[in-house]
Amino acid sequence: MPKLGIIVASTRPGRVGLPVAQWIEAEARTHSGFDEIDLIDLAEVGLPFMDEPNHPRLGRYTHRHTIEWSARAGAADAFVFVMPEYNHGFTAPLKNALDFLHYEWQYKPVGLVSYGGVSAGTRAVQMIKQVLGALKMTPVLEAVSIPFVQQFLDDEAQVVPNEVLTSSAKAMLDELVRIEAVLRPLRPALAESVKSE
Repeated sequence: MPKLGIIVASTRPGRVGLPVAQWIEAEARTHSGFDEIDLIDLAEVGLPFMDEPNHPRLGRYTHRHTIEWSARAGAADAFVFVMPEYNHGFTAPLKNALDFLHYEWQYKPVGLVSYGGVSAGTRAVQMIKQVLGALKMTPVLEAVSIPFVQQFLDDEAQVVPNEVLTSSAKAMLDELVRIEAVLRPLRPALAESVKSE
């Protein structure tokens, strides 16, 4: 079974992204479509602003933080990005984390979990899709959009989902499993082509 990486895109103190990601992690564990789940908090990963001298497509990383990030992202077969909307866009830490790498993202599906106010972060979702296309990632159509996210948090800042959120999460995870299986044969061929360059 595939390994799922759940990326928390916000690094802001007091963010809602971490409890949302923890809820998605619990849903993914209940789903049982993934062999392993890695909750990746970009605040803990702590990548600096892009500081590699070589283009990421060359894979010639010089810094330890990039080598570690490459290994962690490369080990996942599918992703979920848990993301807020900042000024109608997605977060700079997520863009930076994506830009550090290249082949590690290719031919992997990604589910998008967005949250915010009335728009539920959906403008950020639309903006990130062109970046995902450039990285040869496949965003699945099924998504989780959480409007007025504060209403789903209890007194301990844990997500208390309604039926719509729960069913949306299941549909997204189902589709991630299906699309990952379809894309999986492309990744060994990619690895061979990278070695020959």
